[in-house]
Amino acid sequence: MRKDSIKNIRINQEVQKELSELIRSEVKDPRIHEFTSVTRCEVAPDLKTAKVFISVLGSEEELKDTVKGLKNAASFLRSRLAGSMNMRNTPELRFIADDSIAYGIEMSKKIDELAGVSPDAGIDTEPFDITDPDPNDESDEETGTESFEE
Repeated sequence: MRKDSIKNIRINQEVQKELSELIRSEVKDPRIHEFTSVTRCEVAPDLKTAKVFISVLGSEEELKDTVKGLKNAASFLRSRLAGSMNMRNTPELRFIADDSIAYGIEMSKKIDELAGVSPDAGIDTEPFDITDPDPNDESDEETGTESFEE
C-alpha cells in the first residue's frame, strides 16, 4: 500500500478519529490537558507505526506534559485501538507535539498588525433584533411597496 493511497488516507482518518475519542473519554492521566486535539495521524503503509500529531490549547509546558502522558498511555491506547478497529496490525503509536495551530494564530495576528486591522474589527457586539423596523427602509408599510423619489 502506498503512503498517499486512498486506503491509507482513510486509515489515517479513522485512526485519528478513534484516538481523539479515546484520549477524550478513556485516558485519565492528570498530565493530559483537557483541550487536547489530534491534529493529524500518519499510519505507515505496512501498518506497523503511526505518528500522531497532538495540539493543546494552552502553554508549551502543558503541551510537553500532555505528550509525556500520552507516551506513557501509548500501550493502553494501542490495545483500545485494536479492539475498536478491525486492522491486520495495530500500529505502534508515536506522539509528536504539533504547533501548527499556534503558528497559524501567530501569523494571522502579524498579518492583521501589518494590515492595520484591530483583532476585534468586523465583529458586531450589538445584539440584532429582527422585530425592529429598519429606520432606513423607505417602503410604504400600508401597501408593502417601495416609494421612489423622482
